[in-house]
Amino acid sequence: MALVQNPILRNVLKFHLMNEEPLRRKTVFITGAARRLGRNFALACARAGADIVIHHAHSDTDAESLRAEIGGLNRRVWVFHADFGDSSQTRNLIPLINRFTPIHYLINNAAIFESLTLETASLKDWERHIAINLTAPFLLSQAFARQAAQGGRIVNVLDWRALRPGADHFPYTVSKAALAAMTRSLAVALAPKITVNGLALGAILPPSDGNANPEITKNIPLKRWAKEGEAEQALIFLLTCPEYITGEILHADGGRHLI
Repeated sequence: MALVQNPILRNVLKFHLMNEEPLRRKTVFITGAARRLGRNFALACARAGADIVIHHAHSDTDAESLRAEIGGLNRRVWVFHADFGDSSQTRNLIPLINRFTPIHYLINNAAIFESLTLETASLKDWERHIAINLTAPFLLSQAFARQAAQGGRIVNVLDWRALRPGADHFPYTVSKAALAAMTRSLAVALAPKITVNGLALGAILPPSDGNANPEITKNIPLKRWAKEGEAEQALIFLLTCPEYITGEILHADGGRHLI
């Protein structure tokens, strides 16, 4: 700390080093929170002091397990089900949550990721990716802004592919590129009350079957998968960083978007 001369930067570093529960008295709503990275995000926010709203679509058992684990941290926790393929369920979700708790921070994490090319993707595939990966964050951000009278924060979970698109995972890549653009538009539309930033991830978790392709790291400048907790630390930063930061996309991808 003594080596940091800039007083603003020094205060930011002091806050992050000394405040063990920077999200205390905040309620964080995380979509797609029952499994994998969403679950890790929920636990990280709970350990940082937040109460948690868990959303899931078809993961009742996992959601209840996560509820119990977060409850064991002496945090308040709520679980809600909604299928984001149905816009009416998406639109009604935040008003329903508000019957139980206000929401301070929204994490648009839920997504589908299917290996479809331009040739193999059907119209149904396309519409499902757009509904879950793009329309749902739009509707949720809109509803969140209406209830966030005292301000708040939105973090959209993106992918390095959003800025370096390719032909593989075609509907997914296009939907995430659109979400990246929407992140910046939301930052303008919701200012000055709400900040909106994106978290663009790379090789964070191996596939659920445990078969991580060793070829993946060849194109990552850091030559490795993310270490445990690195993506979560990036999220906590975006939830606690100075409110003057908005419309930014933070890459936690080992430099993959640079290649």
